[in-house]
Amino acid sequence: MKLYDSRRAPNPRRVRWFMAEKGISDIEIVEVNIFAGEHRTPDYLAKAGLPNVPALELDDGSAITESLAICRYLEALYPEPNLFGRDPKETAVIEMWTRRAEMLLATPLMMTVRHGHPALAALEQQVPEIAEANRAQAERAIKVFDRRLAESPFIAADRLTIADIVAFTGLDFARMVKFQPPESAEHVRRWADGMRQREAASAGV
Repeated sequence: MKLYDSRRAPNPRRVRWFMAEKGISDIEIVEVNIFAGEHRTPDYLAKAGLPNVPALELDDGSAITESLAICRYLEALYPEPNLFGRDPKETAVIEMWTRRAEMLLATPLMMTVRHGHPALAALEQQVPEIAEANRAQAERAIKVFDRRLAESPFIAADRLTIADIVAFTGLDFARMVKFQPPESAEHVRRWADGMRQREAASAGV
């Protein structure tokens, strides 16, 4: 298998982090330079279908895109350590928090960076108002996650799961626009410090 990756993008980092937590080392990593437009070439589009990274090319030549879909596939192939849920209830709770992590925090922060960091103007037409609105959404979401992390060491379970990976990679990406949880979000800050100390954190940028 081959993982088409971009070290500068947050969604591929989810997959790299996921693979590192599981100790997956038998997948070839192929770097895609999105600033050079390599994700828009006919060859890449023929594989991935869309000009997005990451994409996982399987041994039969087919491909899976979308970071969470790739992680679910890898979870089935490499079931331990479990990161998606061990029983129906836990799986549903992890799914719930993963969706919240993506919709309330990670996506708004990615939009804040995409429309607020000068370097990304090379990839799309930036709208400052989009950056401002999404930053405000992320600031509100931090309060939600701080309440959750006041009662749990991790976001969705008593151990690290895909929800933590989604939330943290989004939060860490937002350092590009100097976004960080406020001092009052002590539980988010404690959790984020712990995430940075994990060995798998080195699989990121």
